[in-house]
Amino acid sequence: MIPPGTRAERPLVILGPTASGKSSLALALADLVEGAEIVSVDSMQVYKGMDIGTATPTAAEQEAVPHHLINLVEPTVAFTAGEFQRRAREALADIAGRGGVPILVGGTGLYLRAVIDDLDIPGQFPEVRAELERRTDTDELHRQLAAADPVAAARMEPTNRRRIIRALEVTIGSGRPFSSFGPGLENYPPNRFVQVAIRRPRAEVDSRIVARYHTQIERGFLDEVATLAETGLGPTARQALGYRELVEHLERRCTIEDALDQAIRRTIRFARRQERWFRRDPRLHWVEAPVDPADVLGIWDRVRATHT
Repeated sequence: MIPPGTRAERPLVILGPTASGKSSLALALADLVEGAEIVSVDSMQVYKGMDIGTATPTAAEQEAVPHHLINLVEPTVAFTAGEFQRRAREALADIAGRGGVPILVGGTGLYLRAVIDDLDIPGQFPEVRAELERRTDTDELHRQLAAADPVAAARMEPTNRRRIIRALEVTIGSGRPFSSFGPGLENYPPNRFVQVAIRRPRAEVDSRIVARYHTQIERGFLDEVATLAETGLGPTARQALGYRELVEHLERRCTIEDALDQAIRRTIRFARRQERWFRRDPRLHWVEAPVDPADVLGIWDRVRATHT
């Protein structure tokens, strides 16, 4: 039984757009909190061998602080939000059983909501999915989704084939609109988690994204992608930021300069979408970067004290 009113009972979540400094803040906080363990909420850090491009915590960082939900499956696997939810529940129960204090950190909004709001995640319908994947016209698939579930269709870009197929798979396979599952992403019910989000000026986020890509290339990102391309990248992992573009370069469809330029542009657009996603949640406590970990501890303790 977790004592009421403790940090363990009301775990901390660190959010923010990509390259905003979430991981470094989480590590600094873990150094200040006895028994802290970090739970990654990143849809691509679950894949093995994708360490450089996903900015997975280093071996030294993992040795300093226990980490969970990284390097779980091979990149050929189509990992889902439902599977992540199950694994996260197991990780949180494991930490609680040892008297630890979880700190969740990441930028994958759907995965986070699946955990903290206990979303009703739809199942898998592989036969329906296989039929949909045989159809090559993504615009047509989006039109079909708009007719069957206009709410879901409005939430995704018409070019996002993976999300469109998933929404259609569930709508057809379950007989329920994809948007009907869970309490609804537009609802923000009270929960036991204390969410702190990092805010940086957009221009600063952009420059950090550019700098991170150049650092990753220096660390061997291209070699990492080449190895993965040989051993196999599933459809989900292949779409990861930077990986898709470097695969295209390795397939001689563009120069390395063009690949990096496209990766940077796509990542900046992704950061904007993350920011918009997080801004909709009224439960978040925003902090301006650079962030003093002591300030975050103050927010954490103040919020949990008001709910004891």
